[in-house]
Amino acid sequence: MAAIRPRSTVSAWQPPVPGIAEVFHARFTDHAYPAHMHDTWTLMILDGGRVDFALDRERHGAGVRDSVILLPPGVVHDGRTVTEAGFRKRNLYLDASVLPESLTGAAVDAPLLLDPVLRERVHGLHRALGTRELPAGAVERLEAESRLAFVRERLHRWLAGRAPAAYGAPGAGLAVRLRELIDARVTEGIGLEEASAELGHVHPTHLIRSFRTAYGLPPHAYLTGRRVALARRLLLAGTGPAEAATAAGFYDQAHLTRHFVRHVGISPARFARSGRV
Repeated sequence: MAAIRPRSTVSAWQPPVPGIAEVFHARFTDHAYPAHMHDTWTLMILDGGRVDFALDRERHGAGVRDSVILLPPGVVHDGRTVTEAGFRKRNLYLDASVLPESLTGAAVDAPLLLDPVLRERVHGLHRALGTRELPAGAVERLEAESRLAFVRERLHRWLAGRAPAAYGAPGAGLAVRLRELIDARVTEGIGLEEASAELGHVHPTHLIRSFRTAYGLPPHAYLTGRRVALARRLLLAGTGPAEAATAAGFYDQAHLTRHFVRHVGISPARFARSGRV
């Protein structure tokens, strides 16, 4: 009889610590993230297994050891399990107050940081942040803020010293303008013809090709990712799955669930429960 794989598990919450948008702990036995991007930095350590991911069209592999994975905002990436045992990870989603977007190019050049000191600092920060069942109190919050300061210092030391050229896809001006239109209308959306008219009556297929060339995914996939990210924030804030679905621009809860499972690894309902004490 074939062995039964353990169920994938997720625990996510919003800590009361400035600079940290979300804490996300997960065990995935068989999951593949679609190509997507975040508007935050993703700081990840692995506690078991291996993960394979592409960042800006270049593939990387990482195991536990002493590595820390840092994925910058606004850059397409994916991720997938590579062993039957899957992998266990702890993520922190950090905003621009922790790391400025000017360091994006350095992170694209070197997303794997082989630094045992940094890994230990990130581990200590997770411990100070507590769990969703035992949120950080006043003392723990002060400790977490202190530990975040040392994590930030170490990350700056890694990235600022590389001095790479500024990150940006060549000829991305049209794509950037389309992305700005999508970002301004995440919930209501924008049609291709309307976007084409607003951008100077650019031919729709040229618009799509420009966006895919610049960001590595088509406009509709980018919009779906933004809507999933919005639903994710709403769910952690206590909004029910059905309400979060319509507030984020999906037709209904089933429509949200289909895309949410692909992007996050579990259903919106399970994700919402993971953030409640």
